[in-house]
Amino acid sequence: MSDFFAAHRATLDAALSAAETRGYWSAYPESPSPRVYGETAKADGTAAFEALLDRPFELDQPATSARVGAEVSPYGRPLGVSYPAADPDALVAAAKAAGKAWAAASPEDRAGVALEILARLNKQSFLIAEAVSHTTGQSFIMAFQAGGPHAQDRGLEAVAYAFAEMKRVPGAVRWEKPAGKGTVALDKAFRLVPRGVGLVIGCATFPTWNGYPGLFASLVTGNAVIVKPHPGAILPLAITVKIARDVLTEAGFDPNVVTLAADTVEAPLTKALATHADVGIVDFTGSPVFGRWLRENVRQALVYTEEAGVNPVVIDGTASFKGMCQNLAFSLSLYSGQMCTAPQNLFVPAGGIDTDEGHKSFDEVAAGLGKAIDGLLSDPDRAAGVLGAVQNPATLARIKAARSLGTVVRDSAPVDAPALAKARTATPLLLAVDAAAEDAYLEERFGPIAFVVKTTDTADSIARAAHSAKTRGAITAAVYSTDDAVIEAASAAFADAGVALSVNLTGGLYVNQSAAFSDFHVTGANPAGNACLTDTAFVAGRFRVVGIRTPVAA
Repeated sequence: MSDFFAAHRATLDAALSAAETRGYWSAYPESPSPRVYGETAKADGTAAFEALLDRPFELDQPATSARVGAEVSPYGRPLGVSYPAADPDALVAAAKAAGKAWAAASPEDRAGVALEILARLNKQSFLIAEAVSHTTGQSFIMAFQAGGPHAQDRGLEAVAYAFAEMKRVPGAVRWEKPAGKGTVALDKAFRLVPRGVGLVIGCATFPTWNGYPGLFASLVTGNAVIVKPHPGAILPLAITVKIARDVLTEAGFDPNVVTLAADTVEAPLTKALATHADVGIVDFTGSPVFGRWLRENVRQALVYTEEAGVNPVVIDGTASFKGMCQNLAFSLSLYSGQMCTAPQNLFVPAGGIDTDEGHKSFDEVAAGLGKAIDGLLSDPDRAAGVLGAVQNPATLARIKAARSLGTVVRDSAPVDAPALAKARTATPLLLAVDAAAEDAYLEERFGPIAFVVKTTDTADSIARAAHSAKTRGAITAAVYSTDDAVIEAASAAFADAGVALSVNLTGGLYVNQSAAFSDFHVTGANPAGNACLTDTAFVAGRFRVVGIRTPVAA
């Protein structure tokens, strides 16, 4: 067996330290520079991607004779890739059988395999970026960063947390208890027992970034894993599974420790897999509707979810009106608003706000935001890089329907950019509504749809924003104010609502961003999800400890 653990021990140690200190650290460079990844890396990745199109994607795993796959790039190109279809019972049986030897391996051996998988994924970041871009609609640079190094960092973070939690348990100890003039002695051994087969249910917009934490957390804690991609974004996770299976084979394990469950919209496998008696863990990213179904119907497994929310922004005042508007314009536009961290509801007092440019009325604040979006997207090439493409046609229908929900401050339109000529595109729709119009803005409107909500005053804004997070869910929140008392009030309210808060972002950092090893992505403390990426609770339940006691001979 290759000693992958020794080869990557320094990376693991650095990850463990970073998770403890919470400062900036990344194992995998986010820049696609040739100086980092090699002069031919991008061309090689593109060639490797092209070589996968219009043909079967081969995986030597339990499968039926059928094949599935109907991915179409949001940029207008059918991928033509087919994947082996699987019977849920056969796939679970194979995972369960392969998991026996995997569960018996040491935490070091399992962590070593996971670290080697991540290292190889990093080397294929350009290939994965092409696959992510052409299934999700992300621009190439975003697909490279979020789908490659950032996703790999999140996977590594899960490995570090899982390894640390397992190492809290000693392998063996001698237990001695005073008993009169003598002692009673026992040799105690502790075995880590995996929970069961893990199921990772992928999403259509961030298949690797959201998929890797659950995959690697379950894997390192001794569970075989079935990866069930979204039917519209199979390829990035199929590549991941293939690399994982190659490493497992080299390490001497049954590659069925990691398998792919590709399916179709018409014939989904998710419910059958999630409720299978031998599935012990389910990781899900997606809609609250299906998240609720999982939580109500999956009784035999632990269920970890990241769902959806109505991310709020409270605008009380600012020392840089232009900087605030530009920052929010980017956050509203990035990947056409298809991020779980994108703001949706911007709460502004009816009386307006004080700024460095003087007092701004409610209408002037709304207009300033619309003007900033127009400025950001005025250059076609920049617009293409910021917006990317719309992953699902249903998002365009959602935009059309939303126009009637308020007063249009800035309308949505297709992007007139050569790079997006065949793509499905939409710029942000910005609507003004009164705070009483809760039916409009308290429902998640996934995509480039945002509301400027007119409130009584800032206290009303904070109360409404925090209440919406606590009752409807939110992953991010932001506040703009020059008043320390307002910032403290918002901090307390959003902490109570269980949502991370950003304060006065006006530069190159955005509320959408979440950094591995530093930010806790989702708290599990409101309806936006019951799990956090990544904390101890995310890994600790994926294994159990069983003790064996043997009396020590006198």
